[in-house]
This record gives sequence, C-alpha cells and structure tokens, in this order.
Amino acid sequence: MAELRAAVIGAGRLGTLHARKYAAIAGIKLAYIVDIDAERAATLAQEVGASPLADYRTLVGKVDLVTVASPGVTHHEVASAMLTAGIDVLLEKPMAETLAQARELARLASASGRVFQIGHLERFNPAVVHLHSIVKNPRFVECHRLAPFTERGTDVDVVLDLMVHDLDVILSVAPSEVASLEALGVAILTDRIDLANARIRFQSGLIANLVTSRVAARRERKIRFFQPDAYISVDYEARSIQLYRKTPPARGAQFPTISAEQIEFGEGDPLADEVNAFVAAVRNRSTPAVSADDGLRVMELSERIKAVMLTDSAAP
Repeated sequence: MAELRAAVIGAGRLGTLHARKYAAIAGIKLAYIVDIDAERAATLAQEVGASPLADYRTLVGKVDLVTVASPGVTHHEVASAMLTAGIDVLLEKPMAETLAQARELARLASASGRVFQIGHLERFNPAVVHLHSIVKNPRFVECHRLAPFTERGTDVDVVLDLMVHDLDVILSVAPSEVASLEALGVAILTDRIDLANARIRFQSGLIANLVTSRVAARRERKIRFFQPDAYISVDYEARSIQLYRKTPPARGAQFPTISAEQIEFGEGDPLADEVNAFVAAVRNRSTPAVSADDGLRVMELSERIKAVMLTDSAAP
C-alpha cells in the first residue's frame, strides 16, 4: 500500500482533531500543518510529527490529500487552490460562504477528477447511521441544536455554522425537494444571525421544524422523527436513540400499544470514521461518503432559508 502524504490546513480546534486522526492511520504520512499563526502551526506540527508551514500554496506538489479546517470564509479560496493543484480535499463545513462559491468548488472537483468530501460529521455518528434502517416515510421532524456562545464559527452565521448539520441529516435520511419554507433569524451577540428557526415543507409531505442557536443557556443537540408507526428521538451527543413503536391491539383490545426501546451506541469516533472514509475514497478513487452534490443540496437549502430571513427582516 503506497504511502499517501497528507496536510491539515488550519491548526485550530478542528484542525488539531483532524491532524491527530491522520497521524494514527497506517499508510498516511501527515507531512504538514499549515496556519497563518506560525506558533500555533509549530506547536501542532511538533505534536503530530509534521512540519509547520504558514502558506497553504506551498503545499502544491508536496501532498496527495488535505483537510481544509480554516475559517469558513476562506474555504472557497483554499479548497479551490488545492483542487486546481490536483490535491484531494476533505473540506470542513460549511462548504463555502455562498452558494455560488460552493458550486464553483464542485465544478473544480469534477473537472480535476479530485476526491472532494464535505465534512458533515453527523453522518458518521453511529446513531445517525442507524437512522437509515428505521426511518420510513417520516411526516414531521423536529430539531434543536443549541449551544452557549463562543467565538468559534462566528465568521459565518448560525445557519452555516450549526444548522447545516441537521439539514444534511434530514436530506440524507428522507430526501425530497422543498415545496415551501418559512424562516426567522436574529442577530444577538454578533452582526450575523445567531438564532434561527426554519419550518420546511417538502414535496414528500414531510414538515421539518429546526431551531438553532449559538447563544443558548444550555447545550442540546437532538433530532426527532415522527412517522406513522414510530417516534424516534436521537441524542447526537449521547449517541443514543429512543424508539417508540406502535404495535397492533392485543386480542380483545380496542387500541394499539406502544413499545419503547433505548438504543445506545457507545462512544465511537465519528471523526476517525470520517477521515478514514475520506482516505479510503482517495485510495479507491471512489465517490466520498458525503459528496460535493450532498454539500450543494445543503448549501442550496441554507441559501433559501437565509433569503427568506432577509426578506422578512426588510418587510415594513
């Protein structure tokens, strides 16, 4: 198995986590850590046995694959340079700052024949993986993704920072075109939307209600599916599912009964699974687990949500 040379661009919290995963994969040489903060790059590089760099453009010709974990507003600039140079890319969410930028990245990846995976981490959450086997014709979805305020991710609004996770899960588990939507966004601590609510009606008849906040008093990350035969509640952080199923009435009984089941998936390591899936796609030259098309669908829906928010805020 030929050794692949890897780099991580961005030595913040996510970049650090990605670097540690690459360093643990057989057949991968984590060669470089790139960050405009030279001290931060050097510190992480020393930890994982890589060399520090200040300019991502110097990676050209030196690596086979990269994770881009720089701030979201730089994703188009950095990822486009890597794709154009013939380097396979795992791009942390958001895919880009705008839909036009995301479309350009998808075009570049296709034209260059590069593997281009979007970092929607919840796809690798074992509870979400299990959803695909139990979600059947859902009629209503309710999502709460709440977090106390931190400065991380505030270069983009809360839709691109946090809501994209739940949008991706819904579109992957119950794919359908959007029929209509309502949305409201409020800027609270930053000059961008910090609190968002979206109510989406899909052509399948499914209605999804999403509440996302990065200025909440407590942390909560849950998604709930309601379908004719079951209620399914997923706790992303606990990696568990509460499953309530309707069973036929017993002989002589008038009404069905409800059976309850708690499914625990243990700790797991979704990020390791994500990085390993990317490396496998690079080796096999196969479509990645979360493709550019998947990322574009999330970006398209995100842009529609934000457009409705802006229209409503401009109304007299």
